[in-house]
Amino acid sequence: MLPALIIFLLTYLLMLALPQYRPFAALGGAALFLALGAAGLWDFTLMDAARAVDFNVLLMMAGTMGTVSLFIESRMPARLAELLIVRVPNVKWAVCMLALFAGVISAFVDNVATVLMVAPVGLAIARKLKISPVPVLISIAVSSNLQGAATLVGDTTSILLGGFAGMNFFHFFWMEGRPGIFFGVELGALASLGVLLFTFRHETQPISATVETEVTDTVPSALMLLTVGLLIAASFLPQPAGGLPLALYGLRSGLICAGVCLFGILRACLRRRSFAPFRLAARELDCDTLLLLFGLFILIEGIRKAGVIDAAAQLFYTLSGDDPFRLYTLLVFVSVGLSAFIDNIPYVATMLPVVQGIAGLMNGGAGFPPELFYFGLLTGATLGGNLTPIGASANIAAIGILRKHGEQVRTRDFLRIGIPFTLAAVLTGYVYLWLVWGA
Repeated sequence: MLPALIIFLLTYLLMLALPQYRPFAALGGAALFLALGAAGLWDFTLMDAARAVDFNVLLMMAGTMGTVSLFIESRMPARLAELLIVRVPNVKWAVCMLALFAGVISAFVDNVATVLMVAPVGLAIARKLKISPVPVLISIAVSSNLQGAATLVGDTTSILLGGFAGMNFFHFFWMEGRPGIFFGVELGALASLGVLLFTFRHETQPISATVETEVTDTVPSALMLLTVGLLIAASFLPQPAGGLPLALYGLRSGLICAGVCLFGILRACLRRRSFAPFRLAARELDCDTLLLLFGLFILIEGIRKAGVIDAAAQLFYTLSGDDPFRLYTLLVFVSVGLSAFIDNIPYVATMLPVVQGIAGLMNGGAGFPPELFYFGLLTGATLGGNLTPIGASANIAAIGILRKHGEQVRTRDFLRIGIPFTLAAVLTGYVYLWLVWGA
């Protein structure tokens, strides 16, 4: 287990120290785990690595990137930017309202897709106001991560929890006669809004703008809305028993995004009688981000196979015993710490059965209702990703967009917003969940 932990830590240190080489570091770490698995150091095969990759997330990202490229070309982001700018008094409120707008979308759409949709608007606003787009897009990303835990369809981790615990869409709002996690997330959003207002307190330049951009094509905007609607509808589909239908069910969000994207590109090519829209979408495909996520999925599965995550999880019950408050506190804050550096999707998938087992052992074997621990795990794992640039897929996507537009994102630029934002949101949700579900 120690060699696995050392490899994991070295890989993440490389990604932090050399951000421009993050995809290669992640892929290199994944390859090293596979090589040592083949050598017999631990049980980790190529098939294990293939199963670890969440192709649904990768397909969703790639498809949304293509649709977003058409959305940007239609000039709708610039139009939305102008409509927003003329309704706020200064730059501070422009950034905060944009972050809240991203949060509202992210409550119903995966946070990576949200960043890909809203980032063009943030870039357009930054260009119009001649300010750095770096803090703007970071604010969008962390707000998207926060709201991803609000509903069943907001994030992959929420979908994992819903499937494991048998929760439906409305259980996140009201469950067993009590308010659900949605309200805790919204209270956290209010607390984090205060953090953003403080962070941008000096950006009080007045805004003087007019709405003058003409949209060239409204269909890409309709495709964006269609993607949102289909993703929500797909969350209500019953899970098939097995076989090919089950495999397609697991890829449904990615297939929706990819399908809408291909339709939009085909329509644009036929409309122009040119392959230019296809070439545009291909150029906008952020291969660095996709490769980074691909490598991270394998890397995390490698440390799970080597026993690192299981060993960490075993500490929970040893440290907490039969005290639910202690276990809940450990789950929330250890999840925050771990999710700051590891992808929360495999972490949550691994921890859900562990949490269920620990809850069953409490009270001398009589058990303790696991919902408090489920929601605590989701809160810590989802919001903890906002602590670092590589803690969540949405952060990686936002930084990738900035780099594609020639912006250098330093780690301290992210931490300046991510740390206070995360602490405000997590502490608020932590107190709310204990008062509602712990007492």
